[in-house]
Amino acid sequence: MSILNVAHLSHGFGDRTVFADVSFRLLKGEHIGLVGANGEGKSTFLNIVTGKLMPDEGTVEWAKNVRAGYLDQHAVLTKGMCVRDVLSLAFASLYELEERMNELCAQMGDADENSLPAMMEEFSEIQERLEVHDFYNIDSKVEEIARALGLAEIGLTRDVTELSGGQRTKVLLGKLLLEKPDILLLDEPTNYLDVEHIEWLKRYLNDYENAFILISHDIPFLNSVVNLVYHMENGELNRYVGNYDKFKEIYEVKKSQLEAAYKRQQQEISELEDFVARNKARVATRNMAMSRQKKLDKMEVIEKVKEKPKPEFHFREARAASRYLFSAERLVIGYEEPLSRPISFVMERGEKLVLTGANGIGKTTLLKTIIGLIPALSGKVVPGDYLYQGYFEQEMTGAKNNTCIEELWCEYPSWTQYEIRSALAKCGLTTKHIESQVRVLSGGEQAKVRLCKLMNRETNFLLLDEPTNHLDVEAKEELKRSLTEYGGSILLICHEPDFYEGFATRVIDGRSWTLKLS
Repeated sequence: MSILNVAHLSHGFGDRTVFADVSFRLLKGEHIGLVGANGEGKSTFLNIVTGKLMPDEGTVEWAKNVRAGYLDQHAVLTKGMCVRDVLSLAFASLYELEERMNELCAQMGDADENSLPAMMEEFSEIQERLEVHDFYNIDSKVEEIARALGLAEIGLTRDVTELSGGQRTKVLLGKLLLEKPDILLLDEPTNYLDVEHIEWLKRYLNDYENAFILISHDIPFLNSVVNLVYHMENGELNRYVGNYDKFKEIYEVKKSQLEAAYKRQQQEISELEDFVARNKARVATRNMAMSRQKKLDKMEVIEKVKEKPKPEFHFREARAASRYLFSAERLVIGYEEPLSRPISFVMERGEKLVLTGANGIGKTTLLKTIIGLIPALSGKVVPGDYLYQGYFEQEMTGAKNNTCIEELWCEYPSWTQYEIRSALAKCGLTTKHIESQVRVLSGGEQAKVRLCKLMNRETNFLLLDEPTNHLDVEAKEELKRSLTEYGGSILLICHEPDFYEGFATRVIDGRSWTLKLS
C-alpha cells in the first residue's frame, strides 16, 4: 500500500536548483535512508512532503488518515516550558477533547430537555475516545519514554531552553515517539545523541513496524536500520535496495559504467564530427557526411557525472605552545548548581584528547570553562604560555543573514574577494553556496563555513565541540585526515569512535567526574 506519492517535484532557492522532476513513492513498512552530500536538498525534501515548504512544481499526495511525525533538528522550543510539557504535547488533541468534555459538563447543568440528549451523546463519545487512547495513563507513558531516553535523570520539570543539544534532541524524539505516527520522518536523529541512546534508537527502529524516512550521515547507524536507500545527487533521486553499504557498492559500479559509456560516446562523436567536416564539401561523399550528421543530431548525449567539489581542510599552525596547555586544579564546573566533582588533570602539548559520555553531563560546560567563556564555580584553570586557541561551537551563532563571503570577510577584513572565495571553495562550497545567505544553507554547509573561519586562523590548540554533526561522509573523512595531520593539540567532544580512533592519544569518559549521570 502506498503511503506517500511524490510526482515531478522541482524546487530551488533563487537561481540554485535543489532538485528537478523528482518522483518518489513510500510503501507501508519501508525503512528508507535518504542520503546525499551536504546541500543536495534532503531536509528541503522533508520540509516539502510535510507541507512546511511549497514546491515550485509537482505534487505531494498522502494516503487518507495517515499521520506523519517529523523530527526537525531546527524546531523551536519555547522558554518557560518544561520537559514534561513538551512530551505531553504529543497528546494535545486528547487534552482538547478533555477540555470539550469539561465544557459539556458545565453546560449540562443548565441545559433544557431538547439539547440535553445531544450533549450527553457527545460527552459519551468523547469519553469513549479518551478511554480508547488510554488518556488516563498519559503520565505513566510520558515517564516511561523519559526513562528510556534518559530524560528522567535530567528532570521533567527542567526548562527546555536550558538543555544541551543532545538533551533537546531526546525531548523532541520522545514527543515524536509518544505521538505514535503512521510514518516517522527523522532528520539526523543521532546528532548530539550519546552512544547509549543511539543504540536504544537503533533497537527501536529495527522493531518499528511502520514506515520511516531517515536522513543521516552516520553510516554504521544507517547500515543497521534501513532496507532501502534513496540517493539525492545533482537534482535527481535514485532508489537502491539494501543498506548503505549495498547502495555504495551498486552506485560505484553504475558510476564507472556511466563514465565508460560517456568516454566511448565522446570518442564516437569526435570521429563523426571529423568525418562530416572533411567530407560535407565533396560531391562524392556529401551523402555519407549528411547521413553521419543525422546520426549526430539524433544521438542522445550522455551527460558527464558532475563531480561535487571535495573539501580540503588544512588547519594553519601557530608557533609551539608551552609544555603544559592548561592544568585544572580541583575545578568544579556548572552554572547555578555544580555539574561535576572537583576535577584535576593536566593536558600536555601534542596531546589529542577526546571527551566522551552521555548528554548533559557537562562536556560542553567543561570546554567553555577551560577556554574562560564561563567562570568556574570553584577551583581554577591555569593556562599555559603561547596559546593560540581555535574554538568550534556545536551550533552557529550570530547573524545568519550574511552571505558566506560576508561571514568570512568579518573574520578576515584584510583579505581580497579572491582569497575569500578560494578559502570557501577549498572547504567544498560551490559558487552558488558562497554567494548565498548562510541561513539558506544546510547544516553541513554551515559547518563548512565555520570550519573555514577556524582553519585559516593560526592555532596550536583546537577545542572542537561535536564538529562532525551535519557533515557528510566525505567531509568527515577529510576532517579526520586533517586532524590526524595537525601538529598542534586537540580537545575534542565526539560521540563517534569511528571518527576519533586513530588519532586520539587519550579518551576521558565524563562519567568519572560528573554529578549528572543519565
